[in-house]
Amino acid sequence: MGLNTYILSTKRLSSDQQLLFASAGLRLEEADFIATTPLPVDITTVKEQLIFTSSNAVRSVLQHPDSNSLKNRPCFCVGSKTASLLEQNGFKVQVQKDYAAQLAPEITNNYADRSFTFFCGNLRRDTLPDAMSEANISFDELTVYTTRLTPVVIDTNVQGILFFSPSGIKSYLKNNVVGDKVCFCIGTTTAKKLDGITERIVVAQQPTTESVIASTITYFNKKDRRGITSNGN
Repeated sequence: MGLNTYILSTKRLSSDQQLLFASAGLRLEEADFIATTPLPVDITTVKEQLIFTSSNAVRSVLQHPDSNSLKNRPCFCVGSKTASLLEQNGFKVQVQKDYAAQLAPEITNNYADRSFTFFCGNLRRDTLPDAMSEANISFDELTVYTTRLTPVVIDTNVQGILFFSPSGIKSYLKNNVVGDKVCFCIGTTTAKKLDGITERIVVAQQPTTESVIASTITYFNKKDRRGITSNGN
């Protein structure tokens, strides 16, 4: 693996994460293809259980001066980073799953008699709301941040692309093509956005940035890189 192998991350990484690529002999290009903006939060009518499917939602709620009043309410969340951020700020995580599709049956099967507030972004998926509506669970939604696309033209001939959300893929495709590049996705929801575009997909073993990086380095360390397709995880 030579220093002529370029990787694109569709979000800017921390210095420690950048160092992982340098140590592996990979050149890293970075750009933020999406941007998020927190919105004011009204927590006066929040229900007894809280749902967070992203750390962006947690950070927005934490900006409310009375967010401490919510810390005694059980939290149901998607993603280990979301759970860690909640716990670091004194919230109690009742259930944590890697995907909304895993959290939905947990709630509908075991907590259908409770009431929930779902803190979400403007581009939230329908998985949880649809499941809860079908189960007649009492819930409401609070949009606490917005996501907007910030497309960037990439002139570098990269061999791999790191994607962390369906929105990031949509933004990338506005000014660029995937072609024969290998796409490294943080999870199956993100990978599905590439249906019909490419089969050269590697889904990280865990839905974390670090796992996406590890998958990328492992792939480019292989001597034989032929025939890679989605692993379906």
